[in-house]
Amino acid sequence: MRLGILLLSLFVLSAQTPPEAAYEALQAKDYDQAIFSFLQAMQAAPQSPSLRKDLAYTYLKTGERELARDQFGEALRLDPADTQAALEYAFLCFETHREAEARHIFDRLRQSGEATVKSTAEAAFQNIDRPLAAAISRWSEAIRRGDNGFGTHYELARAAERRDDLATAAEHYEKAWQIAPDHKSVLIDLGRVWQAIGRGEDAIAALLAASRGGQARAAESARELLPARYPYIYEFENALKLDPANTGLRRELGFLLLRMKQENEAEEQFRIVTREAPADLLSAAQLGFLLLARGQDEEARPLLDRVLQGDDADLANRVRAVLRMPQVAERGAPSPRQMAERSIKAGYLKDARRYLEQAHEDNPLDFGVLLRLGWICNLLHDDQQAVAWFNLARKSPDPAIAAEAEQSWRNLRPESERVRISAWAMPSYSTRWRDTFSYGQVKAEWNLHLPVRPYLSARIIADTRSGSDPINPLYFSESAIIPGVGLATRNWHGAMLWGEAGAAIGYLNDHAQSDFRGGLSFSRTQGKRWFLDTTADALFMSRFQNDGLAYVQNRAGYSRTAGSVNFQFYWNANATLDTKRQYWANFVEMGPGLRIGTRLPDFPVFSIGLLRGVYTFNQDNPRRPNFLDLRIGLWYALTP
Repeated sequence: MRLGILLLSLFVLSAQTPPEAAYEALQAKDYDQAIFSFLQAMQAAPQSPSLRKDLAYTYLKTGERELARDQFGEALRLDPADTQAALEYAFLCFETHREAEARHIFDRLRQSGEATVKSTAEAAFQNIDRPLAAAISRWSEAIRRGDNGFGTHYELARAAERRDDLATAAEHYEKAWQIAPDHKSVLIDLGRVWQAIGRGEDAIAALLAASRGGQARAAESARELLPARYPYIYEFENALKLDPANTGLRRELGFLLLRMKQENEAEEQFRIVTREAPADLLSAAQLGFLLLARGQDEEARPLLDRVLQGDDADLANRVRAVLRMPQVAERGAPSPRQMAERSIKAGYLKDARRYLEQAHEDNPLDFGVLLRLGWICNLLHDDQQAVAWFNLARKSPDPAIAAEAEQSWRNLRPESERVRISAWAMPSYSTRWRDTFSYGQVKAEWNLHLPVRPYLSARIIADTRSGSDPINPLYFSESAIIPGVGLATRNWHGAMLWGEAGAAIGYLNDHAQSDFRGGLSFSRTQGKRWFLDTTADALFMSRFQNDGLAYVQNRAGYSRTAGSVNFQFYWNANATLDTKRQYWANFVEMGPGLRIGTRLPDFPVFSIGLLRGVYTFNQDNPRRPNFLDLRIGLWYALTP
């Protein structure tokens, strides 16, 4: 939200960049500027094939063959009769390893069009087709002579696919797979070809088998081609017909059948896995649990003994919990704390709480145990006790434990308070705008144990130029106080909806204006030492022509602590757009940054970043299409 406020701080009138600027830049051999101007011109005329062709030729001058290919392809789509664009597109397809598509276009062009086009297309077609035909003939002859190896069938299938003989390609990809079922990547080729010839269900079966085949690279490629939804039961069954030895696929089907309450069918799958893969302890344990639930203890016991004697200690303790056997701590170092860790991993939180309380009795000054107790109580929805444990842990002499407990205590305490009062302020300076901004808010929020929380708010907006620059007023940075009332949802997986109604009152004059705003906010941080910090907001503001703003900020980098000071070195990747398509609110930017904070509470966070950005919409932009911004700021928040 802070970046959104900063972005809406300026409104400047200017003129539209004419399309002729692209051709002027071409004449001056300023190809980067020409590309940028062509892209801007295409926003006003997206159906213009000539602009796309000229952009494609410009891309060729800079060596960007794939980008040029795509633009020729779009020009051809807009004007299918343009044989010159078709030729250029086909040649670039061939050069960028899309031979099948190039061959198809050359084949069409050699049968119609002008004599020169036909001649060029015929020569290009033969240059592609003759080697493929020769390869197909050579591999087919090898098979006739009795060479039925994996490589022979696979190379024949590849050549046939590139020559658009998809039926032959499918036949020999399948034979290659049957010869060497360990080559899971062949299933991807087979699925791709089956999809192209209309065998959709067979294609999903092949890709599903590859995605659960145990080979990481093939699995990732297969997932990219599969539908975004989770597979259906019959699709798992089809995949197993193709790849019956795929125990990972069969195990997953077993658990899916369990979720669908089809226990008999699930048992059948787990029986097959435990018979064909005795080392699969998870399937053995699940089959044992199913048999125990049906009273077949004698049949279940050998399976569960297999797990108890295996090397998966966590799974063995889960079996012991079901059999009401005592948990086993790490060999040579049994302790309540270690037992608690095992219980946490196995998902037995109540047992973990009991072991941690025992560990606390043994050593009341183990602040790590206190911190763990806070987490477990929070997960068990005993927030009142969790707040008490975090309150004790934040007094730890270990700065890392104290800081983590402090943060958890501050995050959790408001959940148990009826009224929460908070305040924040963010002064910052930007060389891009040559201005200093200051934003802040004081907020009183009521916890009524409802899906939404009402609150009272007072926002403060100020800058150093809004009162002294009447020609270019800072449109969203007027000096104003904005009291308001609002509703906000609880935070759910980092997301929150909110809405607010109030009035903006200028404190340098007597001007007042109604103000309605709201939006969806999301934030999430992953990792500690190496981290990824994502913040995204979608905002609506009535006071600024009912504008809507959306932005996302990403910081990826490295965090290091020295004493009580935390340093974060990161790379920014930000994007912003608005519904009014105003130039200053539509841009992307990237660059390095540094953030310095402290583990001590109520201390400000200093940040500095050097960002290189480009406007994605340049109508009425009086500035250059790109910018460099040195951004310096402080962030201070206070929750009494």
